[in-house]
Amino acid sequence: MGLFDLFKGKPKGGGKDGEKKSSPAAKYAEAAGSKRAQAYDRQEALHELAKLKTGDAAEALLRRFTFMVDPSITDQEEKQLAFDGILAAGKDAIEPVRAFAAKAESLAWPMRILKELLSEEELVDELLVWLGRWDTEYAKFIDPKLQLLHALEDYKASKIREAVTPFLQDVNEPARYHAVATLLAQKEPEAVGPLLACLLDEESVRIRMKIADGLAQLGWEVPEDQREPVRKVLPYEFGIDGEGRVTKRG
Repeated sequence: MGLFDLFKGKPKGGGKDGEKKSSPAAKYAEAAGSKRAQAYDRQEALHELAKLKTGDAAEALLRRFTFMVDPSITDQEEKQLAFDGILAAGKDAIEPVRAFAAKAESLAWPMRILKELLSEEELVDELLVWLGRWDTEYAKFIDPKLQLLHALEDYKASKIREAVTPFLQDVNEPARYHAVATLLAQKEPEAVGPLLACLLDEESVRIRMKIADGLAQLGWEVPEDQREPVRKVLPYEFGIDGEGRVTKRG
């Protein structure tokens, strides 16, 4: 770097950072995303951002989902306004939503937004990418992982089964429970093996109950060499008939 370079300032408004600072959305971003702002000022900022229909506006509106205000009806009204404003940006909102979701403590609103902007297949692919950021080891805060596993229960695709199966071994009981529920919802017989392995090792009563009930409803056959071990760990209400299917008494 030469001496001349040391005295060269960054061009005002130049480059991506400069463009963002001078964008129309920047004028309202702080008030819209501040819990401490006066309600009137925050709501006015949300309205103005919603009118812009741009990616920058969507990025600013997403900040409204990071806090709550009282009363709860006002909180919901403001979040609905932010939601509608983000949707108004159309496809330009997708990248800001992705960036927000990567750090968010809750994925409820990001998932709801993308459900409106993407096809079902695209949404499933997106959720699987987000789930791929998680492993099965201990983590202090796992709400986003649980939300993803639960959300995938509403969709059917082999790639869901493949992505969710490892979470049957998650150290967190709620994650294992939601993984079981999502695998059963796929209704793919290929899941029998992993589910039975989970059943044989599982200590959680509600998870064993969930697996047993699911197997009974789906009528999947338990391999002959596993019937006796499975019979021993089934909850009291369940048994295995002569054809190797789990049945519920009464």
